[in-house]
Amino acid sequence: MSRTITPRNHEVFLNDNDLIVSKTCPKGKITYANRKFMAISGFSEQELLDKPHNLIRHPDMPKGVFRMMWKALQQGNEFFGYVKNLCADGSYYWVFANITPDIDLDGQVKGFYSVRRKPAPETIRNIIEPLYKKMLSIEANGQGSSAIDQSVREVELWLETIEMDYCHAMIQLYQTGQPQE
Repeated sequence: MSRTITPRNHEVFLNDNDLIVSKTCPKGKITYANRKFMAISGFSEQELLDKPHNLIRHPDMPKGVFRMMWKALQQGNEFFGYVKNLCADGSYYWVFANITPDIDLDGQVKGFYSVRRKPAPETIRNIIEPLYKKMLSIEANGQGSSAIDQSVREVELWLETIEMDYCHAMIQLYQTGQPQE
């Protein structure tokens, strides 16, 4: 039984040392959530376990970001990125996410680990929110999958201007607040 959550304009902030940790199966269903995840999101363990991780996806998140995430993960790579998540009460929280495939000895993906940290508010406000707003506008004005492709292309154009790949740009933003070294 799923419930509809109405987003509201109330931000929940992580503390500097907070780590939100979760693990999913290969299909993206949550198999583990740490206590900090439950405390920040407002979801109980019962509400999270065996549910798709996109349960906490905020509607302000461009689909293009998740396309890039799944592409990286399916290639066996880590993903770093900024994500706006939805709380059980409709509030939201921003995180800097690191998602890693859990690969067994035979090279098969057994699931994914995700560790999320507090992002710098200035980075969200000055770089991520404007970029995501552009992406959302492109997605809203386009048609289906090609709109998402165009949204991803917007990120690629931005990356060309700063001469970095996505992963390194996100790490650089997290470390310095600027996409250049």
